Amino acid sequence: MSKRILIAFAVCLAVAAPAFPQALTSLASVRVGYNTRKNTVKPQGELKAQIDALDQQIADATRLGHTGELRRLFAKGLTLLAGREWTDAADYNASLVIRTDRVVADSTRPYNARLEQLYQPAIALQRALSAHAELRKRPLTTPGQPPQPGDLVKDLGSFNGVARDLRESPFAMDFDLRDVPDGTYVLGVDVSDEATKLGGATLTIALRKGLDGIVGNLTADAGNAPEPLRAEILFPVDRIKNVNRGILELRTFDPDRDLGAAEAIAAAVAAKKDPFAGKTGDFRRHYTLDPAKEILPYRMFVPTTYDGSKAYPLIVALHGLGGTEDAFFDNYNKALPPLAEQHGYIVAGVLGYRVDGSYGWGVGNPPADPLTRRTQDFSEQDVMQVLARVRQQYKIDDARIYLIGHSMGAIGAWKIIAKYPEIWAAAATFAGTGSSDTVARFKHIPQFVVHGDNDATVSVNGSRGMVAKMKELGVEHHYIEVPGGSHGDVVAPNIPGAVAFFNAHRKTTQPSTAAPDAASLKEMPMKPIMSQVIYPASDAIFYVTSREPKTDADWATLLKKVEALSEASKVMLMPTHRRDRDKWMKDAQLMVDASAAAVDAAKKKDLDGLANLNDALYASCVTCHKDYRPGYGR
Repeated sequence: MSKRILIAFAVCLAVAAPAFPQALTSLASVRVGYNTRKNTVKPQGELKAQIDALDQQIADATRLGHTGELRRLFAKGLTLLAGREWTDAADYNASLVIRTDRVVADSTRPYNARLEQLYQPAIALQRALSAHAELRKRPLTTPGQPPQPGDLVKDLGSFNGVARDLRESPFAMDFDLRDVPDGTYVLGVDVSDEATKLGGATLTIALRKGLDGIVGNLTADAGNAPEPLRAEILFPVDRIKNVNRGILELRTFDPDRDLGAAEAIAAAVAAKKDPFAGKTGDFRRHYTLDPAKEILPYRMFVPTTYDGSKAYPLIVALHGLGGTEDAFFDNYNKALPPLAEQHGYIVAGVLGYRVDGSYGWGVGNPPADPLTRRTQDFSEQDVMQVLARVRQQYKIDDARIYLIGHSMGAIGAWKIIAKYPEIWAAAATFAGTGSSDTVARFKHIPQFVVHGDNDATVSVNGSRGMVAKMKELGVEHHYIEVPGGSHGDVVAPNIPGAVAFFNAHRKTTQPSTAAPDAASLKEMPMKPIMSQVIYPASDAIFYVTSREPKTDADWATLLKKVEALSEASKVMLMPTHRRDRDKWMKDAQLMVDASAAAVDAAKKKDLDGLANLNDALYASCVTCHKDYRPGYGR
C-alpha cells in the first residue's frame, strides 16, 4: 500500500463530507427475513391474497430497481404477517431514516445528522411537524424477548418546522455530544403531528474523543510499518471511512476493539517486534484486497500446540447471510474453536467481502447486474485470498484443507468446491442448497451434509437434491436430516460430527481439472458444456485484469481455458447441439468470434486485448440467455 494511499485515508476522514446514506440492513437479508416469516406463518385466505398481491409488487419493484419501494413493501409484508394492520402511520414510520456523514465520530466536534425518508408514504399531512431527539445506550436484550430501549444518556432536544416531505427537504439537526463518554449509542428521533406521534427512526453511532487525532497517528504509523503489517494498522481507518460513507454497517466494526488492536500493532512495530510471530489462539488479521481497494478482516484460530515444526490441517469457515468472519467463532455455541484446539486444526473465518457477498457464482452464470457481479466476484476472491495467505503464513497440510459453511456459507461452499475441486479434502454444509449439475465436478470430495426438515429459510429440498445427486454419482457422503430442525438450530449439535468427518478424510489423489478435449465436447450435452467449460472460461476473461496472469504458467493455464471456450462455442453450431437455425446460430457465432479473438490475445500474452474483449464476450452470453433462458435477469 503506497504512502499516497495512506495520506488519502487521513484526508477522507479529516475533511467534512456530504451526508452519505447510512448502510441499511441489506435488501438480501430483508428479503430472506420476509420469506422466512412467510414460510413460517403459511398465510391462508384473505391474508394469502394480500401477500400474493404484495409479492407481485415486490417482483415489479425488484425488476425496476426501486429499492426504497422494496423496503416499504417488505415492511408492509412483515407487518401483515405479524397480524397487524398496515396503516398510514405504519407506512410513514417505515419511511423514516437518520443520515449523517459521521456514524463513527470524534465527539469533541459538533455532530450533524439529518432526518430523511426512503420513499414517499401515503399519509396526508396538513402542517409542518415537530421532532424530538435523544441518545440512549444500546438496547437491552433478553433471550426470547423483544429488545428493550437502553437507558437514556442525553436528551438532545425538540425541533419544530419538520417538513412534510423529507425526501425533498431533509431536516438537519446539530448536537453537542462533548459531554458523552466514549462508546456506542443509539441516536433516536421521534416525529409528531402536534400531540400525535407519527413515527421515528434510530441510528447506531460510535463516539470517541480525539478520534481524528487517533486516525492521523495510525496513518503515520502505517507509513513507517513493513508492507505486510500496514493493513493491520490501517484497518480501523479504512473501516471508519466506509462506515461513514454508508458502504458498510457499523456492526461490521468495533471501534474500541479495532482501534486498540491497531494501536497495539503499531506499538509493536515501533519496538521492532512482529506482533503475530508465534501467536496462537483466537485473533484477527487483515489484508488489502487490491481489486476492491479495501482492507478486509479475517479471523484465525491457531492451536496452542502449533510451532511450525509440522503441517497442520486447515478449516476455512463461511458464514451465512448477514454474518461476518466471526460466525463460526462466536455463534453456534462457540463449538468450533475448542474442537480445533482439541484435534489440532487451524481455522480461518472469512468475511467474503460483504455480509451478503454469496462467495461468487461458482461455475454457474454470472449475475446480470454489474454491481451484484462485482460484489460476488470480490466475495469469491476474498475466500481464495485468505486461503492463499494462511497457506503462506502457516505450515498447512495440503492434503487436509476443509471447507465448512452454514446457509449462504453452505451454498457458497458448494460453489467454491465446484470451481476449485483440486484444493479440498472434504466439505461440511449446514442448511444449504446448490446446483446438482455441479456435483460431478467434486464427486471425489467427501461431503458432510446437515439440514432440518422444518427449515423455513432454506428448504430442506435443497440438501435433499444435492444428496440425491451424490448418491447417483457415488459420492462419499454422510447426510443428517434433523426431524423438526430449523434453519439455525441444526448447526451447533453437528459441528463435532463435522470435525470427526474431517478427521477421517484426507485428500489422496489430485483430481484432473483439465477441460474436455474437442472430441469429448462433441459427445457432451449442452448443459455440462455450459457449466464445465463455457462459464469457467468466460469468467477467466471477464476478470483477467483483477486476476492478472503473472507467470508463463499462468498464461499457459489461461490459454487452455480460452482454447476450450473456442472449441465449445464451435460445438454450439453443430446440428446435434443447436436449438434452431436462427437466433441460436447468431448468438453462438458471437461467442465463436469473441473466443477466437481471445485465443489470439492469450497467445500474445496481450492483457489489454483480452480485457477489451470483455464486453463482446459478455454481450454474447447475455444475448443467448435472454433468448433461451426464460426469466433471465429477474
